[in-house]
Amino acid sequence: MLAHSPTALLIALLFQGTQAALPARAADAPARPSTAAPAQAWRIVSLQPSLTETLCALDACDRLVAIDRYSDWPASVQPLPRVGGLADADIERILAARPDLVLLRPRNRVADRLKELGLNVLTLDAKSHADMRRNMETVAQAIGRPGAGEALWARTDARLDALRQRLPPHWQGKRVYFELHGGTVAAGEASFIGETLARLGLRNVVPASLGAFPKLGPEYVLRADPDLLIVHDMPGAPPLDARPGWHALRAVREGRTCRIPEPRFDVLVRPGPRLDEAAQEILACLAAVDRRAMAAR
Repeated sequence: MLAHSPTALLIALLFQGTQAALPARAADAPARPSTAAPAQAWRIVSLQPSLTETLCALDACDRLVAIDRYSDWPASVQPLPRVGGLADADIERILAARPDLVLLRPRNRVADRLKELGLNVLTLDAKSHADMRRNMETVAQAIGRPGAGEALWARTDARLDALRQRLPPHWQGKRVYFELHGGTVAAGEASFIGETLARLGLRNVVPASLGAFPKLGPEYVLRADPDLLIVHDMPGAPPLDARPGWHALRAVREGRTCRIPEPRFDVLVRPGPRLDEAAQEILACLAAVDRRAMAAR
């Protein structure tokens, strides 16, 4: 993946601090705030696309006064001032926005400095569906709407259940390899992406024991021999059968691969309220594979 790609930076965040075990189903997890926040924030800076999307899904887009450079959904956030990203957030521009709350992920280099300057900082991470549920309610409480996050998760969860019913029977239990970061990282069972695959009725060839986003080489995929490959379609990327040994993979030989371009790939890798769109993208991938198979007969 290109070093300066927005998705590359996003995915670099995802696989830091991976988990070793598959989290419990989010619907069974209690929603609890993880970090203190103002009683009700009215001027908010978001330094993470998934948190921008969560705030807007809670009908509070109008409280955003600045965002990171990669936030792009919904369209109404596009005119907002941009204040940098994970590695280069502009503290002066953040201060100029006069926020009463800054939303960001852990390991953001400006978090401590913003706190030293007296700003309220809410640090939220999400590696699982359960984390996403907690984050929704935490943000809802920060804007003075307790319970709205739980309601948002309930709607999202119900849509995931409904989408599972659309999985074609012949895909039930099929083994999937979901690739990130230009082929060096995979989304395992323990990740929110892995949970979405499982909710649809698919199986992940990367077990939870390897972590949420383990670094894996091409030889791992050769050994796993998945039924389906899902990868990021990066401009200029060589065909999959050009990778060492991959021409022998059944999925590659038989066309059971999906190369998904941005911005659709961003939807798949953002741990936010568009989980149902991510699931729909996976179902669309399966439908495209089936259409190619039918055309080849």
